[in-house]
Parts: sequence; C-alpha cells; structure tokens
Amino acid sequence: MAKEPAGEVLAVDGREVRITHPDKLYFSQARVSKLDLVRYYLSVAPGALAGIQDRPIVLKRFVNGAEGEAFYQKRAPTQRPPWLRTVTLSFPSGRTAEEIVVDDAAGLAWIVNLGCIELHPHPVRSADLEHPDELRIDLDPIPGVSWADVRRVALEVQSFLEEMGLRGWPKTSGSRGIHVNVRIEPRWSFAEVRRAAVALSRAVERRAPSLASSKWWKEERHGVFLDYNQNAKDRTTCSAYSVRPLSDARVSTPLHWHEVPDCDPADFTIFTVPERFTQFGNPHTDMDATPGSLEKLLELAAKDEAAGLGDAPWPPHFRKMESEGPRVAPSRAKSAAKKSRVKMPLIVVANSPDKAAALAGLERWKKKHANIADLLAVDDVLVDSMRGRSSTWTRIRINLRHVPEELRPPQETPDPDDDPTREWREWSKSQTAAKRAKRN
Repeated sequence: MAKEPAGEVLAVDGREVRITHPDKLYFSQARVSKLDLVRYYLSVAPGALAGIQDRPIVLKRFVNGAEGEAFYQKRAPTQRPPWLRTVTLSFPSGRTAEEIVVDDAAGLAWIVNLGCIELHPHPVRSADLEHPDELRIDLDPIPGVSWADVRRVALEVQSFLEEMGLRGWPKTSGSRGIHVNVRIEPRWSFAEVRRAAVALSRAVERRAPSLASSKWWKEERHGVFLDYNQNAKDRTTCSAYSVRPLSDARVSTPLHWHEVPDCDPADFTIFTVPERFTQFGNPHTDMDATPGSLEKLLELAAKDEAAGLGDAPWPPHFRKMESEGPRVAPSRAKSAAKKSRVKMPLIVVANSPDKAAALAGLERWKKKHANIADLLAVDDVLVDSMRGRSSTWTRIRINLRHVPEELRPPQETPDPDDDPTREWREWSKSQTAAKRAKRN
C-alpha cells in the first residue's frame, strides 16, 4: 500500500483536508509556505468563495511554487474527496472535460493544496453551463503604460456601464491591470456575451481614444487594451481574492469605486488583505443581488455592425467565425497594398515560462542598452503570452524601428532563454525534413 505523504490535517467546516508538504516555500522572497497560502484563503473564504462557488474551475497548478512553471489542468483529479462535485463542460474544440466545482471552504483548501495559487472559475453556474452570468472586462495595459492611465480607463468603463444600465464591480488584477465584472442574467450565449464585450470595448475606445484600445493585434494596440476575448467560451481569469504569482504575493482585490482613483495594487498582498477583509468585509457582497441585461450593449453591437464594423478577431485556437475578418495581423494581410512589406526590425530579449523572470530580463537589456532604450516608444516593447503544449510562456521582443540602423544592436542570446516549446519545434522540423528527404 502506498504510504500517504506527510502533512498537516486541517479541520475545515467539519471536513478533514490534508495539506501535503505544508512547509514548502511557495513565495521564496515573501517567505510564504503552502500552509500559509491555505490559511490566507481560509481567512478570506467567504469572499474567495463568492467568486468561484457553484462554478466549474480550471486548476492552474504551481506545484513548485510561484517561481516555478505552472500548468493548466481542466480535468478533475481521479483521486479526490467524495464530497467534491464535478460537472462536464464542452469546449469549442468539441472535447469535453469533467471539472471540479468548489462549494465550500474545505473544497477551497483542497484545491489550494494542489498548488492552485490562483483561482480560475468559468463565468457560468453548474446548473446552466451554456449561459454566462458574468460579463468580464479585463483592462490590460501594454508595457510602459502608467497605473494612473489604467485607473482612468476603469472610470470610463464605470461611466459607460451606467449608461447601459449595468453595474460594474472593480478589482485589482493583482498584476498591472484592473478587472471589472458585471453580473448579468444568464439569458445569452457565450457568443452573445462576447459580442456585447466587443461593443463595450469599442465604445470605451471611442470615449478615450488616447488611453484605451480595443485592437486585438499587438501592433495596433496602445494604452490600455480592453480584452473582450476573455468572454469567449473556455477562457478564464483569476477571480476575487486570488493570489498572483508575483514576488510580493499580491492579491486580486475587490474595490469600491470610490477607492479606484487612489488605489495602489502593491497595497494588497497576502499579508494585508485578511485584515482589510476582517475590518471592511467584501466590497462585492451584493454583486448577485441585481443581475443586469445585455440588451443595450447588443443594440450597440448591431449599430456598429450596420456601420461596417465586423466581428473582432477571436483567439487563434478558435474556429474561424463567419463574420470575422482575416485572422492575420494587418502588417501581414494579403489585402494590404501590393508593395513589399516592410519587415520590422524585431529582436527577442527574453523567453521564459515565468513572466516576472522575462520582465526582469527586459530590465537588464534596457540597462545594458540604455542609449537605445531611451529611443523606444511605449509600444516598441512587445510582451507576448505564448501557448505551449500544456501551459503559457512569455516572449519579449523589442521593435527597433525608432532606432537609427547604425545604432541597432544585433540579436543576442535572450536572457533568460527558456522557450519550453523549442525542443518540440526542433523535433517537428527534423520530422518534416526527414519526410521531405524520403519523398525525394
């Protein structure tokens, strides 16, 4: 019989939850262990559960802590307590998966023990998996954009939502952005909710054209990107009170709107949020009380379409939609003017499964090439989230278009240079070359 791993057993709401390797450091700089992480979540359990309860959840597991590589696990572990529920979801690919549904604090502690630093619920309830009850607005600043600009765009979102008869509930993303969630009636499909999100993103861009962007392609973005595709089916974002894998153990923290103009995301960490929760409670307590309607947003979407604005691009792994334009970056579009396409002078400065490590590499590059860094525009730094075989990784490139040719540094070995797909791609190339050689 296999020996049960050593650990600490917690009594949570009348259930026993074993925490394995409780002393394992999950945040080395902040000195936070796995048990510390579990205890944090239990201290804010009513708030954390409000964001995930009765929802299928994707397990984003950091089994080696915040500094290690994470992987996504959609399917529920076969070895799980009998009191944990599951539901079966279908995905755009046609596949299905049985996913965990967390109902109580014991279930919350159990998934955190699996290494789930963040919580990633779907925007649906277990009784109706095809009709979201949440519109998710993800404000994602491009590199170099100030936090003040993110807050200004959030306030534009609030004002616009009120005009649409909707109430937004803001929270820090726990990183560089802000999330605004809107509780809606579960009457519309994923495609309709995403269509409403596209209309909202375009409307906010029109209201604040110098600050906000609805453009999917990175080469067209500026300022704060409103990521409408977070509402596509099978996409998840971190929920309220999620800890993020940053060195200071920041928390995605619910706010009142009056806090947004002066808030600082660095103030909300695993060390400060429990006291805030104890003193002031959850600012999103009443979120479920008055679900809103998407009718006005969908009317706006219809007006945009009548004016010639087609569907915005979908994520690359989704099938091509009928009303969607060419799924190709504008600079590569075949419909562009028939002249030689100008190839942008791009260099790669960092590759890593750890975004923080990649960004640290970017800062080292800037210090090394300080005279070059001063010539770069904000949108010359491209931070790409790349899809690996089972997880995402970060690639950082520099566009040297504003740097005189004689000053442009050559492509150097990226620092760090940890592309988790390189080995697979090299193997795939060798297989292709072998097949060609065999044909010849």
